[in-house]
Amino acid sequence: MNVTVLAASGAVGLALTRQALDRGYTVTAIARTPARITVPDSPRLIRVAADVRDPDGIAEALSDSEIVLSGLGVAKGDKPGALAAGAHAVIDSHPGRIIWLGAYGTGPSSQAAGFATRTLLKAMGAELADKVTGDAAVLEAGGTVFHCGPFSNGPVSATRRTVGLDETPKRFFPARVSRETVAAAMLDEARTPRFPGRVAVPLER
Repeated sequence: MNVTVLAASGAVGLALTRQALDRGYTVTAIARTPARITVPDSPRLIRVAADVRDPDGIAEALSDSEIVLSGLGVAKGDKPGALAAGAHAVIDSHPGRIIWLGAYGTGPSSQAAGFATRTLLKAMGAELADKVTGDAAVLEAGGTVFHCGPFSNGPVSATRRTVGLDETPKRFFPARVSRETVAAAMLDEARTPRFPGRVAVPLER
């Protein structure tokens, strides 16, 4: 299977790239600075330089992409708008499928997350609006958006599962989930689509 990883130099993007290669996939890994995609070289790995704020560059990088998996987040020092810009640039490139990284407690999952989480996330200000806008565009285009709780640095959970919003356990605060578990769940969705046009929630147990 051929997959394209957007923001492949970030923490989730690196996990997606590494795990996809481990599964035997061919990976086109996109980053503003491809040298920061710190995974071992492989004949199945193609590093590409592109910026989500450059639609033409993204369109060229995504030409003929089967499945796009995005680890895109808001990098420190970046102005808000990267997520919405990235979502629209990817959608306009018409890949076969889009699997997008989001945050639990934003947009469609805000009610399920509860009052305390919604209140904390309001502090994100313009970044929150950027996340909501990007997620909404991907969902409308039929993509899958993974709404994740706070990240941890652990390994892939042996008991991991992915559920829809209506199956998410009720908690005062969202459960933590490792980036490696999130990447594995996103790649599972790439292999076997279960949540097209829906929000999916990765859980460690």
